[in-house]
Amino acid sequence: MSPILIIKVLFTGLVGAFVGYVARHYVAVSRRGSIEADIAEKLLQAKREANAIEEEALAKAMVIRDEAKKTEQRITKQEERLDKREQDLAHRDEMVSKELISLREKSKELQTIKESLENKEKEAEKEIQRVADLTKEEAQSIIISKIERESEEDLRSRTLKLSRDGENILEDKARDILVNCIYRLANGNVTSFTSSNVEIPDEEIKGKIIGKEGRNIKTFERLSGVELLVDEIPNAIVVSCFDSVRRAIAVNALEMLIKDGRIQPVKIEEFLEKAKKDIGVFIRKKGEEAVLACGLLSIPDALIPIIGRLYFRTSFGQNVLDHSVEMAHIGGMLAQELGADVNVTKAGALLHDIGKAVDHEIQGTHVEIGRKILMKYEVDERVIQAMQSHHEEYPYETIESVLVQVTDAISGARPGARRDTAERYIKRLEDLEALAMSFSGIDRVYALQAGREIRVFVTPALVNDLEARDLARNIAIRVEQELRFPGEIKIHVIRESRAIEFAR
Repeated sequence: MSPILIIKVLFTGLVGAFVGYVARHYVAVSRRGSIEADIAEKLLQAKREANAIEEEALAKAMVIRDEAKKTEQRITKQEERLDKREQDLAHRDEMVSKELISLREKSKELQTIKESLENKEKEAEKEIQRVADLTKEEAQSIIISKIERESEEDLRSRTLKLSRDGENILEDKARDILVNCIYRLANGNVTSFTSSNVEIPDEEIKGKIIGKEGRNIKTFERLSGVELLVDEIPNAIVVSCFDSVRRAIAVNALEMLIKDGRIQPVKIEEFLEKAKKDIGVFIRKKGEEAVLACGLLSIPDALIPIIGRLYFRTSFGQNVLDHSVEMAHIGGMLAQELGADVNVTKAGALLHDIGKAVDHEIQGTHVEIGRKILMKYEVDERVIQAMQSHHEEYPYETIESVLVQVTDAISGARPGARRDTAERYIKRLEDLEALAMSFSGIDRVYALQAGREIRVFVTPALVNDLEARDLARNIAIRVEQELRFPGEIKIHVIRESRAIEFAR
């Protein structure tokens, strides 16, 4: 190989090595710059994250510091309130201590005064015993009597002052309510009690009714359970029976027989059966009319025929069904005035005498029978309580029970409601006067207003004012316990003292 070629090869190798070195160095520098940039970027990102964490920590620290301040302020206020309460308690304790000391001092003063009074009383007793030569018991009696005499007038005036105004107002209000109720509704009484009359057109019909050898009239009386009197009244036959329902059936059947004209045992039995059905329909109709008139649509249907039977029952000449309906209306008015239950009061008033419809068939008082009937048909317990007390056999449990009793007295005692004989009227007045005269200290007694008022004149020297009030109450109690009367009786005890002098 020639030297020039060798030189060229060497030169080319050196140039290639130099170029490779330069290229490698460039690549190395480029790589180092990229790594440094990445490191710088990461450092910058780390600083940003550190700043964000620092800011977040700072914000949380601020919140915690604010909460700590608020908590500190709240604790401070609580401490201030506790300090103030402690001061108040201390002040109250101090006041209570002062008050206790004051009360103890007053107690000591009162004890001292009491001991002083006791000593004076003992000295007064000794003085009275010494002057009057009396025992301790006698002296004590004199002192008590003196105090009673001095205080009697004051006690009486105070008692009258406390009771007069309230009693007058209540009496006026009650009187207005009762009078208005009576004026708004007042029915008359009945005239048929144990017999009814059936008119006959001629004597021929009377003969047919009697029948051959009295066969028809005997059959009629046997089947109907009534008694026929054919010669009591001209042109009429008297149907007599204490059972009003039987009497009504007999009258209805007899009228149908007279109208038909064929009077014989078979027809008598036929028309009596028809009359029983007609009276059953009539009784139910009367019951429905009574219930509708009172506006009581909740009455059980089974009670309606029993209510209707009251139409054929009387009490002291007063029709019991009319009396019950009248009571229901009056009771409703009173209940509305006094704020009681109107429907319960009206139902209790309408059903209060329902036992009288069957009391001739079942033993017991009509109140007990009525309670059993209402309990059997599951009537409201409040209605039973309202009706059972109208004769005071049971205590008054509700205001409605009192109103039923009051309406019963109003309906029975109002003028013209019930028939009374002159003998019973006079006997009632005599009994009232005799009972009042049985008390001591009474001068004269007068029964007024058909026995609904008694005026008692006492001897002033024997009865004082306080005793007069007690006497009026005692007479009222005796009248309630020993006599029977409708409504109420007012007792006046009159004590009159007159002192007369002449100035010359």
